[in-house]
Amino acid sequence: MWQLIEEARKNRELIWALAMKELHVRYKRSALGFLWALLNPLLMMIIYSIVFSAIMQQSIPHYSIFLISALLPWTFFSQSLSYAVESIVGNGDLLKKVYVAKSVFPMAAVLSNIINFFFSMVPLILLLVVFRFPFHWTWFYFVVPFVSLVLFTLGCSFFLAVANVFFRDMAHILQVILQAWFFLCPIVYSLNIIPSRYRLLFRLNPLIYPLNGFRLAIYYGMLPTPQSVIASLAGGLFVLWLGYLFFRRYQDTLVFYV
Repeated sequence: MWQLIEEARKNRELIWALAMKELHVRYKRSALGFLWALLNPLLMMIIYSIVFSAIMQQSIPHYSIFLISALLPWTFFSQSLSYAVESIVGNGDLLKKVYVAKSVFPMAAVLSNIINFFFSMVPLILLLVVFRFPFHWTWFYFVVPFVSLVLFTLGCSFFLAVANVFFRDMAHILQVILQAWFFLCPIVYSLNIIPSRYRLLFRLNPLIYPLNGFRLAIYYGMLPTPQSVIASLAGGLFVLWLGYLFFRRYQDTLVFYV
């Protein structure tokens, strides 16, 4: 883990440059440019609200805010993995020409989506203002679930970036996994509607803890239990350690397969 921190410190300027390049490439041919970082979560929130409001609206006040409070971190997670899985393969020509720490590519993919995430917070703030929803003091807490989510995302990114080099179908499989994973997370629904006998299975989902942390802080104005905080941070650190360990094992051979 210290080696990962040292790599990030030594290559921080390159990571930043790659993240900026990725954002530029992502939006350079679009008419609205960076505005899509604001519009994408807002449009998705509108679509899901229309589809699910008939089911959920009666039991969940301000359903649009309830939804977007967990949809934003999910969007960060899913987009980070979608870009990270192609990060090594997409920079194969660069890897063959110059020596560079391979870990910078998945880190840059996650960093670009961290920047995108903070832009996407604007629609949430606008919704709170429009609906006159209170700004809870627990907003300060959302840094904790965000850190745990970044750790978890980075660990998954390291694993997927390497796996995609050796198994090119991984990028396509990931999209199927993300679609299924979305509905296994309490994003469009509350965990309370799940029958009690199935809740333990849902709690095995590591994403529940950071997503619930966001929703508690933003929507409910509450703090999670200490056990939930520990589970969230410990899960994120463990997945980061595991993903980076896998990455380190194969990184020296990646250049021969990209």
